[in-house]
Formats: sequence, structure tokens, C-alpha cells
Amino acid sequence: MKTPVLQMKNICKSFGGLRALIDVNLELYPDEILAIVGDNGAGKSTLIKVLTGVYQADSGSTELNGQPANIRSRQDSLNAGIATVYQNLGLVDTLPAAPNIFLGDEPTKKILGLPFIDNKKMRQDAEEILRTKVGVELPNLDDPTRNFSGGQRQAVAIARAVRANDLHVLIMDEPTAALGPEETRKTLELIKTVRGRGTPIILISHNLDHVFSVADRVQVMRGGRRAGVVEVAQSNKKEVLGLIVGSDLQEAS
Repeated sequence: MKTPVLQMKNICKSFGGLRALIDVNLELYPDEILAIVGDNGAGKSTLIKVLTGVYQADSGSTELNGQPANIRSRQDSLNAGIATVYQNLGLVDTLPAAPNIFLGDEPTKKILGLPFIDNKKMRQDAEEILRTKVGVELPNLDDPTRNFSGGQRQAVAIARAVRANDLHVLIMDEPTAALGPEETRKTLELIKTVRGRGTPIILISHNLDHVFSVADRVQVMRGGRRAGVVEVAQSNKKEVLGLIVGSDLQEAS
């Protein structure tokens, strides 16, 4: 049995009298895509916000590669090697791909002792990251990203997330929302490519068709608890829907 890259144990979180997470466990293994599904209010977003340092758990623990991870802020999460591609992507539409990938951490060079952004190196590094870690080559690399297709914008956002050499976990929040069929297909292929190049992924999605096309396992959240975990190869959408709505299937903690 492989050792989990990420393990969350008995995570609890309350907001006043509302128990948002109740003894939730999560395991993410190397080279896998773990989908998290559930109705609105099931606890998916709260669990991920605990993992990314937006919220602090009331109790429970998190481990990365078998070592305790004390995640108390977003920066703690980034420092631990956990990156997130949010649904809105967070791109600066007026900038090309390379400045978006290196936003806030641009490579520099000195001219007459003064630091300047090294645009040539930044562009070359961006091409390398896109090719080797995301598996794409953008023909319009120098265009503003507002001119990119939905799939190309996803590629830039993913490249920004995976460019760090010490990345351990990539979280993708509803990556196919608001995309057409062809852009959705390309984005799902991107997700599989990134996983295939060594980055385990947590995928949050409402679309079970998309989940079953890319995920290895599915964790179902219901009422703030983990209702069950299934292997995609040995399950089907009917079983997962049963766990989501709470039909005659036994809960598993």
C-alpha cells in the first residue's frame, strides 16, 4: 500500500452552532486524481479551505509525506507545496502568459547595478513549464490572456500553480465550470496530463461525468462528514449519487 502524499485526520470545523466538518478524513496518494463531490453545504469547500489555510480546523491534523503540516494561513499552505487553481483562474487578462505564470515572482537581471525584469528568461521559462509540466505549447504566448480560449487560460493558470519544484498537491476547483464541450474536453485532458507528469490532484466538481472521466477515486461529502470513498474503476455514478443523497448505502468515516 502506498503512503499518502496528503493525509487529513479527524478534521472538525464549526461556525458558531453550525458543524461544517465532523471528523473528516482524506487521503491523497501519489500519481492519483481524487475527486471530492457533494451537494452545496456538504463540506467540500470548507475542507479545502482548511487545507489551504483560509480556515483553521478546530481539531484534527494534516500530514504531508508522513510529516505533520501546521497550516495556519494561505502562505503556510503554499510553503508546504499545496497550490490551488480556483474557478475564476485569477489571471490578469491584460498580461501575456509568461507574466501571469510568474506574477509577483518575476526573474530579474541587473543593468548598471539596478534590477529589471528579465523578460527573455521569463518567456523561455514559461514555455518550458508549459511544455514539460502541463504538456501544451501555446501558439499565442505573447497575446494578452483575455484573447485565449478557455482551455488555454486553464493551461496558464495550471502552469502558474505547478511551476514550483517542491509542489506536492494541486487542487482544482470546478475547472470545467462555464466551459463549452470542446474546451471542457481539453481541460480534462490537461488535468490527466498534469497528473501523468507526477503531480497528484484534488478535483472539486459537481459534474459526475467529468469526475468519472478523469478521477481515480471519489470522496463523497454529505452533511459535513465523509459519506464514503469509491474507486472509479469499481464503481458507477449511481453508487456515488446514492452516497451524495444518503440512500441505503452505509456511511464510512
